[in-house]
Amino acid sequence: MIKASLSKSKKITNSVLFILFTLFAVIQLNDPDPMHWFLIYMGVAVISLGSNFITIPKAIIVLIILGLLVYAAMHFMFLIDWLQTENKSEILGEMVYEKPYLEGSREFLGLLIAVGALLYQLKR
Repeated sequence: MIKASLSKSKKITNSVLFILFTLFAVIQLNDPDPMHWFLIYMGVAVISLGSNFITIPKAIIVLIILGLLVYAAMHFMFLIDWLQTENKSEILGEMVYEKPYLEGSREFLGLLIAVGALLYQLKR
């Protein structure tokens, strides 16, 4: 369905979200498990850009949000483990296989960012 005219600020916001999530997706290509993260972030990017041109059914966005929240819930304990550590800054460092909570926390936070972008699309 063709979308009615959006305000210029909403089109700009959608374009910025598209660029950001495309960058997030490309960065994932060096991850040990790149494809599903690439697809998650590119999916959000495509929805963001596509929203400038077509009306994306709210039901589809809600289903994707629910799926991402379920996936985020699987990483929630990693976030709790990280929050209980003394050195919070190590989340910004390299992945350490002896500390799986670092990668799990990053993944949890990334999923929440993706959900936030989709909630923006849902509210419009």
